[in-house]
Amino acid sequence: MSVSLWLWFAVLAVILVMLAIDLLSHRGERVVSLREAAVWSAIWVTLGLGFGVVVWRMFGPEAAGEYYAGYVIEKSLAVDNVFVFALIFAAFAVPRAYQHRVLFYGVLGALIMRAAFISGGAVLIERFTWVLYLFGAFLVATGIQMFRHRNTHSDPTRNPVMRLTRRFIPSTSGFRGAKFWVKENGRWLATPLFTVLVLVETSDLIFAVDSIPAIFAITQEPFLVFTSNAFAILGLRAMYFLLADLIHRFIYLKVGLAAVLVFVGAKMLLLDVYKIPITLSLSVIGALILGSVVASLWRTSGDPASPPPLIDTPPDLVDTAADVAVDGPSIPGDPASDPMPPSTPSTTPQIHSGGRS
Repeated sequence: MSVSLWLWFAVLAVILVMLAIDLLSHRGERVVSLREAAVWSAIWVTLGLGFGVVVWRMFGPEAAGEYYAGYVIEKSLAVDNVFVFALIFAAFAVPRAYQHRVLFYGVLGALIMRAAFISGGAVLIERFTWVLYLFGAFLVATGIQMFRHRNTHSDPTRNPVMRLTRRFIPSTSGFRGAKFWVKENGRWLATPLFTVLVLVETSDLIFAVDSIPAIFAITQEPFLVFTSNAFAILGLRAMYFLLADLIHRFIYLKVGLAAVLVFVGAKMLLLDVYKIPITLSLSVIGALILGSVVASLWRTSGDPASPPPLIDTPPDLVDTAADVAVDGPSIPGDPASDPMPPSTPSTTPQIHSGGRS
């Protein structure tokens, strides 16, 4: 499959234009409504599916099938990201009005990191074909581990990256609107929102370790790997605001994702024995994800369980109440950490440990 340079530039231009439109459409500190999230989700999904048609017209049905399989895998794994992001925001009491800004720059950073990952992976595969078998074994092991630890969680405030950030970067005592950095008393200080952004980026970096090899298991064409990743990630912000209040109902999603990782890992390990047709791969992946979602919704229908709390604190009240994000929850063993304020709930929101372990 030969991809001309102009096509790469055209895709990058489309991505940048859409990011600019998204940024301009969400200026200011306001809450993204459910209706707005649904509209944007429809736009991003239409864009992603439409690009698959372009791939079909230019490179044929085989390439389009590989693109769609990668897109479905990445989109499904992104739902797991939504759960993680919701709990990070809840743990740091981030108002909804500020969450879109964090996710926008989080997605921008994710695109850059994944482009680097894909470039590195493509070079490794081209020079050392046996790396494919390492990827396959890694995916099978990751899928098994995800299934075994599907209900294991840990405290996001104890993330070692957050510990380093708080220890070495001077920070304000509370939010300063939607700003990541402010200058106070002649010094530049990070705000709690910057710490949240670092955690979001770190989480996505961990997630990419699973998703990139999974798509390389479908296709080794860098153009298809990157575009399927990019168009799936672009809709992550809208997906978050659409699904954050429902994510607690997807109780079997990790089972479906674990099965997908094991399947694509086995597919990669069997490359020299039997090449599974892309139509079969796409069907199996779609059935596993759809089945886990339908089973989850059926099982939790009428479930009174509450979703992770999403903070709706008005922006003008944040600066006096946001000390939770910096001074608490406390980090055991960290002398720089203060006790948790009385107003903070005693139970810390939980987040899945190690990305997808």
